[in-house]
Amino acid sequence: MIAQKKVLDHTDYENWNAIKNQTISSDGNTIMYLLEKGEKDSSLKIKNNKGKLVFEHERAEKPVFTNNFKTALFTVKPWKDSVVELKRKKVKKDKLPKDTLAIYSLETNTLTKIGNVKSYSIPEKWDGFIAYLLEEVKTVKKQRDTSKKEKKVKKPKKVGKNNGYHLVLRNLTTKKQDTFKYVTNYKFAKEGKQLAFITTGLDSTVKAGVYVLNLENNQLNSIFEANKKTKYYQLNFSDSGNNLSFIADRDTTKTQVRPNELYYWTQGNSTAQKLLDPISAPNGYRVSSDGTISFSKDETKLYFGLAKPPIVKDTTLLDEEIVNVEVWTYNEPRLYTVQEMQVKKDAKKSYTTVIHLNNKNLVQLGSTEYPDTRIGDEGNAEFALLSNPEPYLLESQWTGNSARDYAIVNTNTGAITKIFDKMSGRVSLSPKAKYAYGYNSIDSTWFTFNLATKKMTNLTKGKVFYDELNDSPVHPRSYGSAGWTEDDASILLYDRYDIWEFNPENGTSKKLTDGRASKTSYRYIEFDKEERFLTKKDKWLFYTFNELSKNSGYFQFNPKNNKGKQLITDAYRFSTPIKAKKSDNVLFTKQSFEVFPDIIYSDLSFKKQIKITNANPQQSEYNWGTAELVYWTSLDGEPLTGMLIKPENFDPSKKYPMIVNFYEKSSDGLFSHKAPSPGRSTINYSFYASRGYLIFNPDVTYKVGYPGESAYSCVIPGITSLIEKGFVDKENIGAQGHSWGGYQIAYLVTKTNIFKAVESGAPVPNMISAYGGIRWWTGLSRQFQYEHTQSRIGGTPWEYPARYIENSPIFSLDKVNTPMLIMHNDADGHVPWYQGIELFVSLRRLGKPSWMLNYNGEPHWPLKMQNRKDFNIRMQQYFDYYLKDAPMPVWMKRGVPAIEKGINQGYELIPDSK
Repeated sequence: MIAQKKVLDHTDYENWNAIKNQTISSDGNTIMYLLEKGEKDSSLKIKNNKGKLVFEHERAEKPVFTNNFKTALFTVKPWKDSVVELKRKKVKKDKLPKDTLAIYSLETNTLTKIGNVKSYSIPEKWDGFIAYLLEEVKTVKKQRDTSKKEKKVKKPKKVGKNNGYHLVLRNLTTKKQDTFKYVTNYKFAKEGKQLAFITTGLDSTVKAGVYVLNLENNQLNSIFEANKKTKYYQLNFSDSGNNLSFIADRDTTKTQVRPNELYYWTQGNSTAQKLLDPISAPNGYRVSSDGTISFSKDETKLYFGLAKPPIVKDTTLLDEEIVNVEVWTYNEPRLYTVQEMQVKKDAKKSYTTVIHLNNKNLVQLGSTEYPDTRIGDEGNAEFALLSNPEPYLLESQWTGNSARDYAIVNTNTGAITKIFDKMSGRVSLSPKAKYAYGYNSIDSTWFTFNLATKKMTNLTKGKVFYDELNDSPVHPRSYGSAGWTEDDASILLYDRYDIWEFNPENGTSKKLTDGRASKTSYRYIEFDKEERFLTKKDKWLFYTFNELSKNSGYFQFNPKNNKGKQLITDAYRFSTPIKAKKSDNVLFTKQSFEVFPDIIYSDLSFKKQIKITNANPQQSEYNWGTAELVYWTSLDGEPLTGMLIKPENFDPSKKYPMIVNFYEKSSDGLFSHKAPSPGRSTINYSFYASRGYLIFNPDVTYKVGYPGESAYSCVIPGITSLIEKGFVDKENIGAQGHSWGGYQIAYLVTKTNIFKAVESGAPVPNMISAYGGIRWWTGLSRQFQYEHTQSRIGGTPWEYPARYIENSPIFSLDKVNTPMLIMHNDADGHVPWYQGIELFVSLRRLGKPSWMLNYNGEPHWPLKMQNRKDFNIRMQQYFDYYLKDAPMPVWMKRGVPAIEKGINQGYELIPDSK
């Protein structure tokens, strides 16, 4: 007899593992990852390329290999449950357990632990050292000698944010280490073996200032000395380590206008040279402490930021004397609420400036006229790209379109040439900065602009390289770009399916793949995030996805002969592989509804595959589910696709309750694995399938001006087509959705009684009042959403009042006969939570069965674990009551009175309540 499988419950969330931070050593022979159980503590696992466990450690985070793959570094965290208990005992924050740095040698199989580490760093391109700051320094208390008179010894200054921390430099090979006291900042050079650090000099062995340690000869150079209260900013090396720059503020007064000074040091000089100060800075500007310092790759240019003088406050005024009023103006570029959200950003605004290091010539690139600057060719380029969005910010309030004026500036002379007015869509520089390029959304065309000849070439004019399925009242987006080939010779662009190579100078093109006939898309896989261009010396790997079957895979392409072959394709969702830096070995995952995405080890042929992990073997003990595609026709005659999730033990002769859950188009996610977890906004598919539910997720297409009607036209026929198959219990169908999905659910129940109960999260029942609302996380007006994007009305309330009324459930709530559970949180920064209130109080006014959940202080969705668990428990009890004849919980019967909030949850089931 086959044993009965278990059914998933909320307590099972804690038994499920997630794989995080998977990485592979540069030689491709060692794999490291974290296994996180139940969103609590993580365990580190290190395995060889056969899948054999080499090392493991509990409570680990942030694992990383050194470049020579001989050492693994990670942070050891305190037990989360232990920290919770200490907090319960009112232990102060600074007394809670600190993190520990762990250094594991793969050569000797030894582990070194260093406690109380605030931060650590290793060189990016070379090996042998680690530097870390100690948050606490333990000192041994000497026994008092009473036989002779003791000299009074000063207590050492405490380490901390103002005084600095003790920096330890450790040689990972010899284990020798040096300590530099009271350090506030430190930095390894990217390529050269140099370490720079800043100390407040509170220890008598070194003076306050900036030091450079040459790790080739262990020579320590004091390159800048200043008072102990000097503040420093933007410490940064050139890649080679031969040049260093920083900003110093040596003024000890509390003046609001800081007299920042820019300093520069080069190898061979004994001290740093002052390049700029308040007197020598361009008129009306000052050296910014917030502008990033960087060097060009050829190290002939130093880039930094200039800023306008700050707005000076009158510090003599008392609080009761300060006028506290917001003045909103109809024609200012940014809405006041946006300005509020960007106050810190505005205060830190700087304008990119370059100093040519050979002659110390200063050229200001950015300015108030063109505030945004992009440098090219890793800073080597003759031209930089300037842009200014301000003339079009006001209209972006309702268009949602981020247009800009663009210009180029000569980095040698500062001469500016305007190249584009009101260009919609971002413009970038090619890797060698020969071209400015981008996608103009207004005419749906990719283009290039030769910076030297000023020639503009429309690459895709009259061709379909834009979203073919766009159903919003906005210009269609592009499908994107794979990047440029070496020396800016060509650019690779995507259409819906294929990859095309374009000559940027004359617009001629050739198609590299042939996916349209089979409805298979090809997309380039970038292994190295620092990759500037695609080299034709190597073979390329493409990700493939079939629109019909939803199968994915990998395709190898040879750019030398423009031929390729499919390496693997299957009924899974494959991941983007992680490639070892110095070999062809890769890590990847494949997943489906039934298959967890465990780590697989292979090479770029994908012929031999070794499964490295088995994260959740317990899944086989539970009744799970299956996922399949279903097809039907909308009321408008359009063929549609959706997903149907069935319980593992599905019997077509039985009838099952069904929950309809949707957003827009989700069927491409057919092979996504759904591990049990307390989701923040939607039903967990594996959880409900395990408990005997069907889940139907229909794709929806939209007609501009009629989003609600479009949802009805697509969803309802999909439901009836499944009812006709005989296994859906038509008397027990529910629906659940969040945000845009929540709106559509609220709309549907005003038009149909097919649902027995629904949950609507963060819905918009009133498009008229929501049109005038604010997205509080960004401060943006919601107008663009209705006129041009997701809500798809296509105009203003005064242009189309009928559309706003027809698509707003609030005006038809008297027709609702379906119980509704609403979740809308009072810190929602996407949809104003008063929309949820409007819906609830109106249903309450009509006497319609309805409940509203508001997780205090939570945003668009509950994020805290206890709140997510609560939401999932209540939603399950709610649907079980209506769709499975389960007893009613207390909270549905009488609510949770305010006096009981946080004390009694009301989960208890009322016997005989059906």
